[in-house]
Amino acid sequence: MQNDSDVIVVGGGFAGVCAARELSRAGLRTTVLEARDRLGGRTWTRHSTLGRELDIGGTWVHWIQPHVWSEITRYGLDLIASPEPERAYWRIGDDLRSGPADDMLALLDAPMTELLDRARAVLPQPYDYLPKSDELRALDHISVADRIAAQGLDPEQSALFDGMWALNFSGVPKRGAYTQALRWCALAGGDWRLMFEACATYKLAGGTRSLLDAIAADAARTDIRLNTTVTRIREHSGGAEVTCADGTRMRASRVIATIPINVLNRIDFEPPLNHDLHRVAAEGQASTGLKVWIRVRGDTGRFVALADSTAPLNFLQYEYADDGDSLIVGFGPCSDALDFHDPQAVQAELHKWRPDLEVLGVDGHDWTADPLSGETWPMLAPDQLMPVQEAAADISRAVRLAGSDYARGWAGFIDGAIESGLRAARQITTEIECEK
Repeated sequence: MQNDSDVIVVGGGFAGVCAARELSRAGLRTTVLEARDRLGGRTWTRHSTLGRELDIGGTWVHWIQPHVWSEITRYGLDLIASPEPERAYWRIGDDLRSGPADDMLALLDAPMTELLDRARAVLPQPYDYLPKSDELRALDHISVADRIAAQGLDPEQSALFDGMWALNFSGVPKRGAYTQALRWCALAGGDWRLMFEACATYKLAGGTRSLLDAIAADAARTDIRLNTTVTRIREHSGGAEVTCADGTRMRASRVIATIPINVLNRIDFEPPLNHDLHRVAAEGQASTGLKVWIRVRGDTGRFVALADSTAPLNFLQYEYADDGDSLIVGFGPCSDALDFHDPQAVQAELHKWRPDLEVLGVDGHDWTADPLSGETWPMLAPDQLMPVQEAAADISRAVRLAGSDYARGWAGFIDGAIESGLRAARQITTEIECEK
């Protein structure tokens, strides 16, 4: 039976769109099947109910992230910086403290440096750590909370540190793998402040959609099908067959599945994927958090606020002035701990730092409850690094995995999604050329 496409890409996020661009430009018949009514996956720029375009999903990028920076350069896009905070507010239990933003960062400096001091030694080549060293294998059993507890910090530093890693993991630190922290820091040259800058400082002037649209336009020869949910992927001797929820079946030589780990088991793979990967998907990776945009009356000033991982909202950052008001972005480690569509509930959380703030509106999306994502940005839990990386590196099958969840480098970022999409497309293009 003749194939419908050379390659079917399941999912139209950054990994899927980048892979489709590369494959179509190599002359391969490529089809993208996307369950949503839009491209982008967990990155989503839209006109918000708060009155302007906002990144509801992924936001920040940086020039130390090579794959996304290459794409930004390719398409001539501009960056803008998030405002540098002047004032900081931090909570130690019920004790509220405040001061210059640099004072709060200074409290984090020594413990963060100690936590990550072996990042470059453990991962001297942070894109190439297979086979896994004995040290990396031992460290992968440890959560970042275990490592923090071993540092013997005072209550102030412990609360700040716990809150910072809850922010980084979009989840509770006891579920976050220490190796994930080491990976990020190694990619930032071992410098935690540069790592932190890469996480939340620079963003695309036109939102993440500006980059996504540019890449998608370069994949113009790709057959992109929205509102198309894949339910089954069956491999056979000539490639693979994909079955959609409406009963449509399509065949291709190769399939690239860009499915987030937490919803991976919702697709029936035949034969099954790596057993340990299914175990990871069943237990879920570490991100369980929320991101909410908040419109506050008047000029709040450039501020940042932090609390530990028990807070429903544990991080706030001023982002925009808009028609005399302020737009603030907030994060929390557990999406079910706060009804972030309820302005009064959000205001009650803000008042724990600043009783003067009046919330006018909120906007966001529950990525954890979303059946097509089941998670925010992907952050691995202990004992998940090797199953995920080994499955992502498996080129023995017609089905390949791509997406930020499976990136070798900046997993959890747009850069990681692009990297994995490029890697899968290059390998498949080479294989199909050799088969001709």
